[in-house]
Amino acid sequence: MTEPAESIGFVGIGRMGANMARCLHERGLHLTSVYDLDPTAAVDLAAELDVHQAQTPADVADRSSVIITVVSDDTAMRSIFSATDKTSLLGSARGRLFINCATLSPKTHQDIAGLVADQEGLCLESCMAGSITQARQGTLYLMCGGSAEAYIRAKIILDVLGTTVRYIGQSGEAANVKALVNMVMNSNTAALAEGLGLGAALGIDLALLRDVFSQTGAASRVLETDGDDMQQRAHDCYFSAAHAAKDSAIALDLAEQAGLSLPVAQATLAQYQRLMALGKGDLDKSAIAELTFVDRLGSSSARG
Repeated sequence: MTEPAESIGFVGIGRMGANMARCLHERGLHLTSVYDLDPTAAVDLAAELDVHQAQTPADVADRSSVIITVVSDDTAMRSIFSATDKTSLLGSARGRLFINCATLSPKTHQDIAGLVADQEGLCLESCMAGSITQARQGTLYLMCGGSAEAYIRAKIILDVLGTTVRYIGQSGEAANVKALVNMVMNSNTAALAEGLGLGAALGIDLALLRDVFSQTGAASRVLETDGDDMQQRAHDCYFSAAHAAKDSAIALDLAEQAGLSLPVAQATLAQYQRLMALGKGDLDKSAIAELTFVDRLGSSSARG
């Protein structure tokens, strides 16, 4: 006997969540409802996908067997799973599967999984590598943590969203890996910005320099995705500087807990925090190059 198809709701429909919902809708999965703190975003996407615009997270859970959350940070995550708020997801957690996709601290993932288990529900952290384009196309790289039962139940949905779906281990373990992925990516981004900025200051043709980088030890995925954007100052947001700072901070917290000093990651975080202080946190992470070219933001003061 065929199991009935899962009914899927979304809590958090920013750049990533909205495009994941569109991807699932286009592939024929059954979407029920969407919720976001920005009511305009929820109204617009609900109309586009012909689903219910939920007024609360609880409304999404009431209508769905699987709830995908894509929220901004630990505080937002704890809010939508609050044990004291009747509008949170916990009130209807029994029998539900929660697929939590944001980059959060491992402890937050573990705490939420415990709260949901107490209500006889299931949680799976499904940490994403990729950006808006991959979310829309269903080509994300997904790192999963939680029980085997949660992973098996989620897999049919995750296979639509990602080309690689990898089970890492129990709750918190995928979040550990994702924190390291983003820490290294952010450090690579900062290093590339410095290399291109210095190259420009030395009068080197940057198209030539990027080509040399691509064929030597300076090659990286970040060079492919961000190199031209840094040169052209094209910083339309795919992964924001503010999120880069948040994720580097998560990794540095883990390093502190492990008794390690990570000076490169610390310097990278300081650069992203500097960019945010200049009011540029909503730009793409490639905007870190604005701090390393002599004719751009703030770099001249470093020379004085």
